[in-house]
Amino acid sequence: MSLRLDVLRHGETELGGGLRGSLDDALTDIGWQQMRAAVAQAGPWHRIVSSPLQRCARFAEELAARLDLPLQWERDLQELHFGDWEGHSAAQLMETEAEGLGLFWSDPYGFTPPNGEPMIEFSARVLGAIERLQLAFAGERVLLISHGGVMRLLLAQARGLAREQLLQVEVGHGGLFALEVDAGCRLTEV
Repeated sequence: MSLRLDVLRHGETELGGGLRGSLDDALTDIGWQQMRAAVAQAGPWHRIVSSPLQRCARFAEELAARLDLPLQWERDLQELHFGDWEGHSAAQLMETEAEGLGLFWSDPYGFTPPNGEPMIEFSARVLGAIERLQLAFAGERVLLISHGGVMRLLLAQARGLAREQLLQVEVGHGGLFALEVDAGCRLTEV
């Protein structure tokens, strides 16, 4: 039996764009609006699963309370840790780390930001969490509130993209995508 997984990216954050990673930014008013608009006509869900970072968690708490749904935190669905690059925009990194940034954009599995989390470990962490969710909640429809990197990884898997194409997957703030996760943890975009 498969799991229906609706995946929602957090909205705009107070400290703006760039590589936020494990930084725990709050949502702006626009970020709240983006997320509320994304789910306005979606669902219904059996439960909500969320990254514990506040840009996901605060909205998850609000929505779970409003819809009277169980809420579960999943640390393994947090964003990629960008190491020394966290908090910096691509424009800033182009001034100081242009070669590394280029290598990361062309093959995120082949280059890890200094002191960052290797993409292969990130992938194993995220896919392991998805497998646990599939085993626990097969037959249900679950809303997962997470991050751009997590969503890019899941969508790239579902679309059968080569690993070098991972960062070409577009996921805007408040983006909502639907996936089916089968018993073998194969992902299909719905």
